[in-house]
Amino acid sequence: MDAIRKQATKLRDQVAKQQQAVFKQFAGGIYGGSDNVGADGTELHQHQKLERLYISTRAGKHYQRDIVRGVEGYIVTGSKQVEIGTKLSEDSRKYGTENTCTSGNTLSKAAQSFGRARAQMEKEHGILLKALGTQVAEPLRAMVVGAPLEDARHLAQRYDRMRQEAEAQAIDVSRRQAKLRESTSSPDFIMKLEAAESKLQELKSNVATMGKEAAAAMAAVEGQQQRLTLQRLLAMVEAERNYHQRILQILDQLEGEMSSDRQQIEAPSTPTAENSMPPPPSYEDVSGVFASETYDGSTEGADYFLGEVMHSFNAVTDVELSLSIGDYVVVRKVSSSGWAEGECKGKAGWFPFNYVERREHVLASKVSEAF
Repeated sequence: MDAIRKQATKLRDQVAKQQQAVFKQFAGGIYGGSDNVGADGTELHQHQKLERLYISTRAGKHYQRDIVRGVEGYIVTGSKQVEIGTKLSEDSRKYGTENTCTSGNTLSKAAQSFGRARAQMEKEHGILLKALGTQVAEPLRAMVVGAPLEDARHLAQRYDRMRQEAEAQAIDVSRRQAKLRESTSSPDFIMKLEAAESKLQELKSNVATMGKEAAAAMAAVEGQQQRLTLQRLLAMVEAERNYHQRILQILDQLEGEMSSDRQQIEAPSTPTAENSMPPPPSYEDVSGVFASETYDGSTEGADYFLGEVMHSFNAVTDVELSLSIGDYVVVRKVSSSGWAEGECKGKAGWFPFNYVERREHVLASKVSEAF
């Protein structure tokens, strides 16, 4: 029992020493020992720098890919909008050209202006989409799948594998050294230990060299990512700003044209404005007219007729007669100045003659309304 207990204690001490050696290797990097503290710190810093560069370039790649996908989606949607807008411009131009309206061409002119402006806007939209594709999406896509990024990532991966191999070799050397200290070993064991230590030194040198190369390549890619992505974002902003400025110019011009057309079509469809008409005949002219046409109190020389009011008229003076659309008026006299004298609803006065239309056949109830 004592022999077994001693053997177990010996094995436990050996395991503890090996664990301490392994922990020492990990604590000091892959090189181990207190003689290489400066080198271990440099290697650890290099490893951490590569990890940060790898994370940075991976995030940059993903962001570039997101931009490409967003721009491509915008181009697809925008192309459909251009197609719809072009069809609308063609329909508007067609309506304006045919001009089927019988009361004027105001809407036809506005439709032609709208169709022309819409065509210009869709052309500008197409130019924007093309610029986004050639100046933004294509350069970023080329960098996402480009060789520099992939080569740098392969170097970083090779460095990581080589570093793991060196760590494993350091553990093996530590184990052999611990075994050599515990007991006298054969010359063959010593030769194997020396070979393992030589291999570890070679791996250390290769890891240091590979780490520098990978870090330089990754740093170059990171800088290129930052510059190119920012340049493409600025190009996209500039293209959209130019597009919206041009669209605003087109819309401003179109609004001016259509506002003028709207004023024409929304203006009352009445004859010549009242302000442009001469004033109604004076009292002396009226007296002279009726005096020349009456004989012994009769008006047999007058040509009376019944007219329907087509446009409202508001009297301004006492000699004028207010009219409403749909009223019937007995027209008794028409002057050369464009005014007519008549009676409506028991009131008599002057009014613009072209505000009424003559009616030959009218119901008796309408005739009675005029008186």
